[in-house]
Amino acid sequence: MSRLMVCSPLGFEARAVRKGIGADCDVRRTGYGARRSARQADRLRADSFEMLAVAGVGGALTQDLVPGDLVVGTEVDGPDGLVSSPSAVLLAGELRRAGLRVQAGKIATVPRLALGSERARLAGDGALAADLESAVLLRAAAGRPAVVVRAVSDGPQHPLVSPQVLAGGLAALRSLRQAAPALARWAAAGGARRVLLAAPRSFCSGVERAIEIVERALDQSGQQVYVRKQIVHNSRVVAGLTDRGAVFVDELGEVPDGARVVFSAHGVSPAVRAEAARRGLDTIDATCPLVAKVHAEARRFAAEGNLVVLIGHAGHEEVEGTLGEAPGSMVLVQNAADVAALRPADPGKIVYLMQTTLSADEAGEIVAALLEAFPAARGPGSDDICYATTNRQLALRAIAAESDLVLVAGSANSSNSRRLVETAERVGTPAYLIDRVEDIELGWLTGASAIGITAGASAPPEIVSEIVAALSGLGPVEQTERITATESIQFGLPKEVR
Repeated sequence: MSRLMVCSPLGFEARAVRKGIGADCDVRRTGYGARRSARQADRLRADSFEMLAVAGVGGALTQDLVPGDLVVGTEVDGPDGLVSSPSAVLLAGELRRAGLRVQAGKIATVPRLALGSERARLAGDGALAADLESAVLLRAAAGRPAVVVRAVSDGPQHPLVSPQVLAGGLAALRSLRQAAPALARWAAAGGARRVLLAAPRSFCSGVERAIEIVERALDQSGQQVYVRKQIVHNSRVVAGLTDRGAVFVDELGEVPDGARVVFSAHGVSPAVRAEAARRGLDTIDATCPLVAKVHAEARRFAAEGNLVVLIGHAGHEEVEGTLGEAPGSMVLVQNAADVAALRPADPGKIVYLMQTTLSADEAGEIVAALLEAFPAARGPGSDDICYATTNRQLALRAIAAESDLVLVAGSANSSNSRRLVETAERVGTPAYLIDRVEDIELGWLTGASAIGITAGASAPPEIVSEIVAALSGLGPVEQTERITATESIQFGLPKEVR
């Protein structure tokens, strides 16, 4: 039994795929047009392959596709209606990592070559490419995982006039051959699996509050709304707010005098606030209340004459803002070596604080080193690490040991998301941080029958649903959610946007 059945309508398409495909694959020439494709699909339905791919050339419907580009069908529209391919986004990501130009979207299967106004109509319906066979050949899948890949041979400017005369054909066939190994990896990643969802996961109350502040500011303001730094560390959130009209800047120097500006959830130093006041900026503070608590502690302990040791990561916006509260009385430590290098004027007057998004294990090791070196050191009255960070780490621990691998949804600059990766790795489970579903490498999934999934506190909840949907396109998925805590904390909004 072959694991992967590849249907290529024409002989030169099949030869191109065979040159690049692996051994455990069967490449069939299925014939030109819908009628031959229907006959082949009827024959193939009873075959014992596990996954189906349709691979061939196609005509581009949009001006931004050129010969040699690949289109992976997230859905295929044809005589049987719209057929979805949930795992197409995974294959598209794999092809991009292979250095190929790829777009993922709708493919239209049409009864005859699409020319002129017909191409424009199909493009208007949202299709990226057109062919004569894919939707019909997908009948052979009969419920098994399936994908469609079409290499662009021609486009609106230079339409195909017959199957024998391929404008851009050599480029299309080259891309088909180069795409074939990714098809083999797609097939190798297939199979039934369990998905273990950690709960709680995704947005915390502080992140929801910060996003709502920007949204309300946009809704109520007749002027441009600027946001200093990323409102939360997630590229998808930032892109969505940018689309709504928010302008993200690195520093206040990029904001016009008198303009409205939102401070991010990570907090800012007093120097930033002073600059904003001097320039007459209309400020809205979206600092997470838990971060603001650490700022207040830093001011209080420094005023009492203590050396304030901030445990955190250099360069993180939260750390920079907190250090700015008392720069002459604070020092940053990132590890035990930094603790060993401390030379306080009075070892009896040391107070430690923490970045709110640290790993509890990581912070605990540094605190232990600090107390061993300076037994009189003391911490704040309550834990600085935010409840959401801790809850997500504990929830992940509950599933990591049962998982073959863990996928953490979050952006690379998200501290709490990176800590989740480290949490899984501490129990010996491979873990990967992904910003988008297409970041998932098919090689990670090969042989993995149990996959743990979580999302950092700044990652939108919908990405988890998208990950599960994509995995379901590789085979049956049994989904289980493990709930270790229920979060009910809600933070109020600042008066400027109520």
